[in-house]
Amino acid sequence: MTDVILLLIAGLVLFLFGVTKLSDELKENIGSKAKFLIEKYTSTVLSGLILGTIATIILDSSSAVIILAIVMVNSNVITFRQTMGIVMGANIGTTMSSQIIAMNIGKYSPILLFIGFLIVFLSNSIKLKKYGNIILFFGLLFFGLHTMENAIEPLKQKNTFMEMLKSTENPIRGTLIGAFVTLIIQSSSATVGMSIVLAKKGIITLKGGIAVMMGAELGTCSDTLLATINGTRQALKTGLFHTTFNLLSIIIGLMFFNPFHNLIENLSGNVSHERALANAHVIFNVLGVLIFIWFIPFFEKILNLVIPDKIMNIKS
Repeated sequence: MTDVILLLIAGLVLFLFGVTKLSDELKENIGSKAKFLIEKYTSTVLSGLILGTIATIILDSSSAVIILAIVMVNSNVITFRQTMGIVMGANIGTTMSSQIIAMNIGKYSPILLFIGFLIVFLSNSIKLKKYGNIILFFGLLFFGLHTMENAIEPLKQKNTFMEMLKSTENPIRGTLIGAFVTLIIQSSSATVGMSIVLAKKGIITLKGGIAVMMGAELGTCSDTLLATINGTRQALKTGLFHTTFNLLSIIIGLMFFNPFHNLIENLSGNVSHERALANAHVIFNVLGVLIFIWFIPFFEKILNLVIPDKIMNIKS
């Protein structure tokens, strides 16, 4: 049992390190371009939504995109209304990682590690080394998942572990577990990724995986709220909108949990559980955006009333 736990921890550390370093590497190489695009192409909520989606897919981190938007609104480069579209787009963009994780390419991760290693250590070009790092960290990310996948296989024989995971089938309990895990490891992608791995091994049900996935959407709000500390009121409103949007989406998801679960099962057909869970992640976030995009003016008005901009008194 000790060997299993140590291997599971090692896999999680490799995955989190890969996610973090990959995000940092992409931000360093593409971040300035993303900032320029956000500033130039977010004149409407719809354009912000599209750009937020694309930027999150490229940077592989919804938190990075939302925090970038918070930094920009804090500097008066863009407005609070512009960030609302970016936030919703980031929620859609982050589902791409779950689709990739469900592709079951973990067993090929050593190939990416080897290619990235060769480029980094044999190339004299700084630009080529950066691309090598990106490939290397992609490989590390998937190797971490593959390690966790192998580690949890023996846990299927442990009744205590299986009983604990069965509790995730209670939608509220599963959501709270997902939120707590994400709060601790500070990565919704890691939480959803672990759920997909567990679903692949038949350790967690589709219902439990959906509940944990929804909780991850709430847990990821913590780092964006932290980014608003000592920021402007516009920045604070962006962080609160992100939290409110995710929280209300989860509440509606819990209210209609069984119909949503049935919808995913019907749409997924005979696909594997991990693929069905990845599909649920996409559909849940897209439905959330489709519902709330019509209420953007309402949210903007409420948050402007709750947190009005400071009025400067100029003495003559």
